[in-house]
Amino acid sequence: MKTRCCLIALGILGFDQLTKWLAVRELAGGGGVDLIPGYLGLSYVENTGVAFGLFDGMASPWKPWILGGLALVAVAVILVYGFYAPKERRLLHLALAVTLGGVVGNLIDRVVRGFVVDFVEFHIHQSFYWPNFNVADSAITIGVALLLFDSLKNPAAEKPSGPPGGGAR
Repeated sequence: MKTRCCLIALGILGFDQLTKWLAVRELAGGGGVDLIPGYLGLSYVENTGVAFGLFDGMASPWKPWILGGLALVAVAVILVYGFYAPKERRLLHLALAVTLGGVVGNLIDRVVRGFVVDFVEFHIHQSFYWPNFNVADSAITIGVALLLFDSLKNPAAEKPSGPPGGGAR
């Protein structure tokens, strides 16, 4: 199971880095591409913030270190949690692998470039624009959704240690 999860995380990481490389090569000059006119396109954005461009405008020499540090903490938590999670919780392991691939993908961008490359643009004509995102962001979102689904499917139920009512009779 662990080998499969590692392969999933590495596959997501590789696909993320490939698509970002293509975005830099093809879109960084300022040209965008409409895939589904009025709804979906590709355009290059350098995101120095976190998800959805939060904290993008915040100017601090510590910001890259803080965001990189948070990503490293997330990687460590995912790895430790996955190591101790029961093997039969396959959905949980899948969720952790997908999330890990996304977190590491964006972490690599922060370390190598100083920002995260976002390029997928979703909008509804001129009335609504979702912030640009990338494969890693999508993987993190899917991984967290799978984690939530797994937690609903497998609620942590305490087993009673004694007879009902809690006391000796």
